[in-house]
Amino acid sequence: MTKILIADHHPITRMGISSLLEREGVYEIVGKVTNGKDLFKALRNKNPDVLILEIDLPEINGITALRTIKAENPGVKILILSCHPEEMYALNAIKAGAAAYLSKTANTDILRDAVHQVARGGIYLNKEISEKINSGSTRSNSLVSRYKKLSTREIEVLNLLSTGKRNKDIAEALDINEKTVSTYKTRLLKKLRVDNLADLINQSRLLQLRST
Repeated sequence: MTKILIADHHPITRMGISSLLEREGVYEIVGKVTNGKDLFKALRNKNPDVLILEIDLPEINGITALRTIKAENPGVKILILSCHPEEMYALNAIKAGAAAYLSKTANTDILRDAVHQVARGGIYLNKEISEKINSGSTRSNSLVSRYKKLSTREIEVLNLLSTGKRNKDIAEALDINEKTVSTYKTRLLKKLRVDNLADLINQSRLLQLRST
């Protein structure tokens, strides 16, 4: 039996995933947690094979947390489940240590396929993202192409900016100082070719709209 830990702060999501996978007969749900503190405790105590992780789980720092999880639990395979568009985050999540990235809008068949592939040691990305990786077809001057050149940390800063967070809030959330946040903002303005914060936030929201 493949041992699975589910980390999501939405009760219906936890219940739905658990029910779906238990019916497969090959998975054992060894725990369900709702925040970062309980997540790290469960990883130590339950030793799961697969972690299904909501990227916006309270008390963790988004994609950055993946590096810590992988460093402390190198054997665990991580499937990210998120409200954020795959087009924006999937590649960075894989680079940070995830084995799969799924939107919460994905259907149950896709979730089953992804869990199965991850449990076997594979990496799962949707067809569109995979084709872009293989073909390199995205135009270099497109918004998405520019976005993909951002670092994981730059994406996290941009995401927090787009939700209205101030420099101080971002610094606390990512455990960095405010001067560093300002440096990231300057880089983002340059890389996304905009002149001010309002346009930067609009760029981020346009990227999210592309996936709806």
